[in-house]
Amino acid sequence: METSKPHVALLPLPGIGHMIPYLGLGKLFATHHNFKVTIFLVSIDHLSQKQSKTIISEMSNGLFNVVQLPQIDITKLIDPNATMGIRLPVIMREIVPAFRSSIATMKPRPSVLITDIFGTDAFSVAEEFNMSKYVFPVVHAWLISLTIYTPILDKEVKGEYVHQKEPLKIPGCASIRVEDLFDPLLDRTNQQYDEYVRAGIRLRMSDGVLINSWEELEPKTFAALRDDKLLGCVLERPVYPVGPVVTQSSDLSKSGLLFDWLNKQLNDSVVYVSFGSGATLSHEQTTELAFGLELSKQRFIWVVHAPTEESGDKAYLKGRSGDENHDQFGYLPEGFMSRIQNVGFVISDWVSQVDILSHPSIGAFISQCGWNSTLESILKGIPIIAFPLFAEQKMTATMLTEEFGMAVRLEVLPSNKVVGREEIQNKVRKIMVDKEGHGIRDRVNELKYSAEKAMCKGGSSYRALSELAKSFEAHMQL
Repeated sequence: METSKPHVALLPLPGIGHMIPYLGLGKLFATHHNFKVTIFLVSIDHLSQKQSKTIISEMSNGLFNVVQLPQIDITKLIDPNATMGIRLPVIMREIVPAFRSSIATMKPRPSVLITDIFGTDAFSVAEEFNMSKYVFPVVHAWLISLTIYTPILDKEVKGEYVHQKEPLKIPGCASIRVEDLFDPLLDRTNQQYDEYVRAGIRLRMSDGVLINSWEELEPKTFAALRDDKLLGCVLERPVYPVGPVVTQSSDLSKSGLLFDWLNKQLNDSVVYVSFGSGATLSHEQTTELAFGLELSKQRFIWVVHAPTEESGDKAYLKGRSGDENHDQFGYLPEGFMSRIQNVGFVISDWVSQVDILSHPSIGAFISQCGWNSTLESILKGIPIIAFPLFAEQKMTATMLTEEFGMAVRLEVLPSNKVVGREEIQNKVRKIMVDKEGHGIRDRVNELKYSAEKAMCKGGSSYRALSELAKSFEAHMQL
């Protein structure tokens, strides 16, 4: 008897950076396995809702259904200065009743739920409606290993992690240096620490973990996650390295002032500067970055946003209203826009990052080291100047520089101190001009080949996704 195909429900966290890999995953299920896919959008304000709809219309190509869940107001539930590590879990808990109501009315109902580590409260809905449940955190395997091991560290380590004299050890994996600690681990008395420990515990309630990486990129970590004598005995769930899952670039003949300018530049001659969809810099750091780019005498594209009093984690997900309330680029140094007319292009609107990175004129990327940006850089063969701001970005920057060799790192952490113009100038020229930059470019091209091979038919990620699809189909027959 022929059975119907699985119907996959995707429930990402709010924010463009979380949504984009879920769109990519949905495309893979729809195109490679002919599954029905529904993506449930969680929005915190009208602006984020509008941005999400714009991106989906550009990238989904009508391959799956989209359900917009009601906006969630958590202002009465959290402190106004609450960090992302607090806000995200609260938002995802509060959205569960609306998610349940939506699932209950669907015909046919989804048979699979895939959500992030802070979305696991929705597992109650999955269990009620006999859906298999998976976790797809949009980060690398090294951070997942830390996440599942944190409940054990919580019992074993005395005092604050930041006061430890030795790096935190994760069995079978690279240790975590104190200066690279993931934000929720910086203060064990903070609510975001409790939320993170809870996430590590609940991750093991899933039927499996999808990781946006590939076997050959993090072999040691994946081996530890599966080893019954190491992390496998903690996780006790199958791990599926399905990455790199990114949205592919659209038609490269894109028009508009930005791409018209790019088309006039030489190959590998432009530095792309962007810190993701959610991050902002302080006024002082914005000023130093502007001067650093100017002093480097290299061509650049800078996706700039109005500076805020709060930067990094605290400014994340608070919208872009600040840009609309400023004179156009009036927050940049006096005379900057006129001085860089022939060498720089400054933009504040949302633009498809993967389209920019796909352009042959791009030669380097000043990035906050978000995992989406890292994967896009690898797939396009673009070296990174690591500028980590918050969350897991310090860990990622260390991995990119010390393990992968595809990036250069700043002498100071931007999350701790303002990076000066001379430092920015030197690092830009190191990638774009100095001989050392050639070796870094060769290394990122090796990683690019590895990533492409993993996703091709017969590759490690292709096989992992096929294995996952079979598990979805087997669940439907139970």
